[in-house]
Amino acid sequence: MADKKLVEAITSMEEDFAQWYTDIVKKAELIDYTSVKGCMVIRPAGYAIWELIQADLDRRFKETGVKNVYLPMFIPESLLNKEKDHVEGFAPEVAWVTHGGLEPLQERLCVRPTSETLFCDYYKNVVHSYRDLPQVCNQWCSVVRWEKETRPFLRSREFLWQEGHTAHATAEEAEERTRQMLNVYADFLEQTLAIPAIKGRKTDKEKFAGAVATYTVEALMHDGKALQSGTSHNFGDGFAQAFGVQFTDKDNTLKYVHQTSWGMTTRLIGAVIMVHGDDSGLKLPPAVAPTQVMIIPIQQKKEGVLDKAYEMRDRLAKAAGGTIRVQVDDSDKSPGWKFSEQEMRGIPMRIEIGPKDMEAGKCVIARRDTGEKIEVNDANLEPTVEKLLVTIQDDMLEAARKHRDAHTYVAHDYDEFKQIFGEKAGFVKAMWCGDVECENRIKEDLSVTSRCMPFEQEQISDKCVCCGKPAKHMVYWGRAY
Repeated sequence: MADKKLVEAITSMEEDFAQWYTDIVKKAELIDYTSVKGCMVIRPAGYAIWELIQADLDRRFKETGVKNVYLPMFIPESLLNKEKDHVEGFAPEVAWVTHGGLEPLQERLCVRPTSETLFCDYYKNVVHSYRDLPQVCNQWCSVVRWEKETRPFLRSREFLWQEGHTAHATAEEAEERTRQMLNVYADFLEQTLAIPAIKGRKTDKEKFAGAVATYTVEALMHDGKALQSGTSHNFGDGFAQAFGVQFTDKDNTLKYVHQTSWGMTTRLIGAVIMVHGDDSGLKLPPAVAPTQVMIIPIQQKKEGVLDKAYEMRDRLAKAAGGTIRVQVDDSDKSPGWKFSEQEMRGIPMRIEIGPKDMEAGKCVIARRDTGEKIEVNDANLEPTVEKLLVTIQDDMLEAARKHRDAHTYVAHDYDEFKQIFGEKAGFVKAMWCGDVECENRIKEDLSVTSRCMPFEQEQISDKCVCCGKPAKHMVYWGRAY
């Protein structure tokens, strides 16, 4: 019975998806709750995933010329108030510092919910001429938003993220950078997290406060809800005008810079859980698995078994240019318990080695994603593991893509639209006239929002799904986290 207990502690995802999610983040020891409401401890197992995400994204950013900086976490109230739309968009979520020690502050400081205003203040001081452009900066930091309802990774009052902020001489350069970073995000989601993304533009109702245009990567979770997984904003010169960020151009005239901003957060860990996990626990794509291979010795007290497990570990650690992350579970728990624990933690591959395997000169490899077991000759261990990690990564992306496509529907009119959302969960593709009133009505009637206007437009019909007027855009609609 002891071996079963671990998995029995997870609620089935079909029974209660929200509880299943909470069980996993707790049981896989990704987070812990704290005495600060709405804030979490990211435990070593969770933080190790974030470090891998961070390292991968950071490399991708730097390949496009991005440099990392760090700006203060406090923003003076007068600075925040300079851009009207921006401050209105964030006002309900801002946390304020009113005292320094025992003394009341002359001016309130806001704990950064995002850093556009500070970057404008910085760029105003360092950008004078066209020679100072472009400025292509990113910072890794935490931000605070006083959310009413919180969920581990998906929505917490303090969360970790990266925020890129750039300044350019022309509108064209800013637009190019905005789209370039969105493509970096989409590639990262697919290649590293094995999550297929839909790229598109947010409607004006859903765009970032103060932006000219917001582009998004939208992913579909296992329960059919959408998750905005990364955004890239083109600010035009609105912020520059509000903050006086000007430069002397080649023609000796004074011009405003054009800015962009883009970000991804620790909610990506939530996305990985909800796209790939199952009733046995977490299921990590090898690219972000802190341990990719767990070697489990069977009858480890028998002579030579542990030695063999360590020898296999050392061989794998040297293989593939030293890139395979491998461990031995030499704890005194039973093998059955170790299997359950390895599955719960989402380790992509386990290797079982016992006296009989050693006699036969082989071992057994079990895949976490499919449950498939493979017998491997000892001499072929390294190339087999190396190849299998790539296969698992590819297969997980393919499985997620199949799930998304199977839960993407098309609606031609409002009755069909309502029927689909009444009976099914997923994305619905439907035409839209471009009027915010239709968006508001859909949200009111069905708790459904526009997720994005995809770059790859399809002509489903020539009428808006809601009002029947001539349609302007095909939109992905969904219920979202």
